[in-house]
Parts: sequence; structure tokens; C-alpha cells
Amino acid sequence: MTYIEKLNAIREQMKADGVAAYIIPSADPHISEYLPDHYKCISFTTGFKGSVSTVVITQDFAGLWADFRYFEQAEAELEGSGFELVKLKVQHMPEYITWLGENLAKGDTIAFDEKLVSVVLGQLLQRQLAYKEIGFLHKDYLSPIWENRPALPTAPAFLVSEDVVGQSVSEKLTAVRAQMQKLHADFHLISSLDDLAWLFNIRGADVSFNPVVLSFALVSATQATLYIQPDKLTEADKLSLSKNGVQLLAYDTIAKDLQYLPAESAILIDPKRNCFALYKLIPHSVKQVFETNPSTHLKAIKNSVEIENTRKAMIKDGVAITQFLKWVTENVGKSEITELSAAEKLKGFRAAQGDFVGESFNTIAGYKAHGALPHYASTPESNVAIEANGLFLVDSGGQYRYGTTDITRVLPMGNNTEEEKTDYTLVLKAMIEGCKTRFPKGTCGYQIDAITRRPMWDYALNYGHGTGHGVGYFLNVHEGPQVFNATATPVAVELGMITSIEPGIYRPGKHGIRIENLVLTIADETNIFNEFYAFETLTLAPIDTTLVKKELLEKSHIDWLNAYHENVYNKLSQFLSEDEKTFLSKMTVAL
Repeated sequence: MTYIEKLNAIREQMKADGVAAYIIPSADPHISEYLPDHYKCISFTTGFKGSVSTVVITQDFAGLWADFRYFEQAEAELEGSGFELVKLKVQHMPEYITWLGENLAKGDTIAFDEKLVSVVLGQLLQRQLAYKEIGFLHKDYLSPIWENRPALPTAPAFLVSEDVVGQSVSEKLTAVRAQMQKLHADFHLISSLDDLAWLFNIRGADVSFNPVVLSFALVSATQATLYIQPDKLTEADKLSLSKNGVQLLAYDTIAKDLQYLPAESAILIDPKRNCFALYKLIPHSVKQVFETNPSTHLKAIKNSVEIENTRKAMIKDGVAITQFLKWVTENVGKSEITELSAAEKLKGFRAAQGDFVGESFNTIAGYKAHGALPHYASTPESNVAIEANGLFLVDSGGQYRYGTTDITRVLPMGNNTEEEKTDYTLVLKAMIEGCKTRFPKGTCGYQIDAITRRPMWDYALNYGHGTGHGVGYFLNVHEGPQVFNATATPVAVELGMITSIEPGIYRPGKHGIRIENLVLTIADETNIFNEFYAFETLTLAPIDTTLVKKELLEKSHIDWLNAYHENVYNKLSQFLSEDEKTFLSKMTVAL
């Protein structure tokens, strides 16, 4: 079926049910950011392959709401599909709800698959559209028209040992139960796959790039039940979980168990990380406690084992990045390099390091104008050759058995303009500004975001994405609860958190520049004013300095960069060949 035929087929079903609007979110029953193929509903319906968007269909309009990162990509991918791009004014805001209120008649009905909508979104739709007396219908209009829909993944899962993660499952359950007790909750429903992976020390391959396993959990003061396809685990792993107080039940039996929770008990639910369908199964006699999953906060604070192992992963990743930079520099203009072949070459360098499991996200390799698309993913149709001029942006990451990496570097290919040099220097200055910040305990991400942007604001420059996101430990590359962006999220930046710092400048049709390191929050100084924290830069890879305009940097930025490069050389050189050492020595020469 063509996209227009799919759209017409959906509208026919809507007409038969008397439905005025149908919503398709980018989610699964676990409210994941990255989805198994079975739940890539928006890609199936519209052809848009970005990771964050929402589709709304009426009889006379079909729109896809996406943010700044996807404007150009969506325009291209939606062409001829019958869907049009609606540009979000504020990232992550459900602005389509306002549109629905303005365009639907009083008493109309909206349908959506409640398995793909979070509790908070389901309640928001009901609340914000109550003035229009809108009705809601739980409906899946895609399954009837989705021929050969991919099955749910069946890849095996495995447990990671305590000496790799630093804590046993029983210790983690004890910590979660302590938080449940504080919230007076008898039960706790967990659906988010990274929380489940952390809590049960389990990893798998059910979602591209994220080593997670499709599962649910129900935790009480005395029992922890993991709902998972039983054949995913070995008998040894099942026995290990049992010894840690975990019973296993089939993945789809969670729905039945929720319906039989004891009357007058209380259940802890994270409304952002559980789906509306499961929430609605909970008996009305059960009190609902809405709070963030305790594991979300516990997981973000890395223990000493996780921190030390992450440092080891960074060395492996830094060696691979150095080898990649050397390969590009020496081969551009001599043999054909394309965006796709460069990404594949980089993956090969990482794979050669050992303990490499896979990429932590789809590599963003954007040459020239493609670099101006912050979430660009090269395809055979868009792939271009890298030439000996302009800028080449590469944002990539690796999953290692003891750490997750995420790094962005920009390679000057030659004949660079003054504008490119200025932009590059200001992005570097902003990144350094964020990395070298000292801040008092209790500081939140939006404050770090503003500090990082200041060198660019001085030149009336800005970027439309956040400055940083939390990063998991051999887990999701995007991890909460901390985030460095303009939203006033009241989450403090705590000791042990690993976060990215990645400012950028994007000039459509010309170039994109983003430089990214991961940082660890560490203790710095305590005095009569407060406890002060700082960042230890974990990422170990050279930053090209050939475009840097020193006059735009302050002494503190130059000192930071020189110290960083000295550390990079000292940490990586022992793992490099003589040729590679010579290359790294030139890349890290002091300014």
C-alpha cells in the first residue's frame, strides 16, 4: 500500500466508528523513545523516520507534529504521503491538543491506541478537551492494514554480573522498596525498559541501539515479579533472579494481575513511563500514587564500579575515534568516502576494540548542509561523498559491556570560510564553558544550559535543541531524570550523574557544527557558601583546532583545552601504533 492508500484506509475505519480524529504517537506500551520494529507506527503510516513526532488524522487533514531537529527531514520524507509537517513551536510540547480543540466540533470522538499513550498524556487529552465534551475511543486502526507487521522481538536476554554493575538485584530492590515505603505504596508498576534493565541487571537486544528487553514488573514489599517472554533467559539466569527474590511470569500476564490488586492497597505509578491501557486496568478501589520511578533517580547516580568501568569504555572509544579521524584525514580526496561508508568505518574501528556490543544510536554523519540537520541519518538516497572542502559532522556512540558513549566531532575538510571558523570557535567555546563550570549543590540543568549558551548569546547565536542529556551505563544513550535544556525541570545535577554537553550552530543549506563531550558530576569545594560541584570530562578524543580563532577564546578556555588534550594523549597513546601516536600528537598540540 502507498502512504495515501494507508491514510484512506484509516479514514474509512474512522468513518465507520464515527471518529473525528485519530492520534498516532511515537511510542510503545513501555513509552520508549526508541522502538521495536513492531511499534514503528509513524514510519509505517507516513514514511517519516525521525524518533520523535505525533500524527493526527481527520477526514480533511493529516498532520505530523515535529520539532526543530526534524523540519527539513520531515519535509522531504512526507512528500507525496498525504501528510504535512506541522512545526512545533516548543520542543516536546503536545501542541496538537490545542489544534484538536480548535478544529473539532463539540461532542466529537477522538480515537487512539491506549497502549501507545502515556498516563500523563491520556489524562492531559481528557482534561484539555473537556470543554468540548470530546469522547475517547481505544482503537488500533493500523493492525488491520499492516500486512506482514514485524513480530515482537525474540532475541535472548542475559544478566550482567554484579562485579560489572556494582550492585545485586536484591540490593536494588531494597532501595526501590525504601522509596515505596516513603510514598506509602504497597505495589509499584514498572514499564520503562531502561528502569527494568537497571533494576534486574538484565540486558538484551529487543530495541535497536538500546540493550533492553521487553518486560514489565510489579514490585511489592515482599515480592518482585518480572513479566517477560520465558524463553528469553537461560536456566542459570532464571535461577539467579530467583535467588534474588524475583519470580518470572509471561510478558502478557501483567494485564490480568493488575486487575486483581487488593482493594484499598496503593500502587506507585510513574505517569510519564506507563501506558494509559495498563493504568485503566487498575481497580478503582486501589489508590494511585503518581511519582517518578524511584529507579530513574537511583539509576542516574552511577556507583564507583560503574564510573570506573565507564572510564575504561571511554579509552576504548577514544582509540576508535582517533583511528577514525586519522583515516578520514588521510583518505579524503584520495579515495571515495561517503557519509554511509564513513559511519560503517567508524563502527568497524569500535568493533575492533573488544567488549563492543553495538552502536548506542544511529550515527549522524552529516557533510556540509547535512550537518545542519541535527538528527540527520544518511540513507542510500541522501548519501553524499565527502570531499576535501567544507565541514563534516560526526555524532556517534558505542555500547560496551561496561559503558555507553556519545561523542560529536566536526572535521574541517579544507577551504573553510571565515564564517565556519567563527562558528566552530564559538561552539567550542560554549562546550568548554559548560565543561569547566563550577556550580553549587542544588543547581538544575536549565542553569547549566544557560551557562553553556552564554558565549554564543554574546554573538546573538543560539541552537534549537537541548545542551545535554543523561547517559546510561551500558543502557540507553538518552537517560533521565536530569536534562540540560531551557525547560525549568526541577531536577538537581547530582554527584555521580553522567551528562552530555553538546552546543551547536546550524546554518541551513551551509553547515552544522556540534561538539560534544560526556561529563561526570564530581565534588569540588565546600565552604561557608555551599558545597560546590564540577564536571570531570569523561570523553577522551581529540578536538580539531585548525579552525580555532584564538582571539575569540579567553585564557581559561585555552587552558582547559590544552589540559584536556594533554590528558587525551596520555590516556590514549599507550594503546596506539606509532603512526597513530604521531597523528594524535599533532591533533593535541597545545594552542
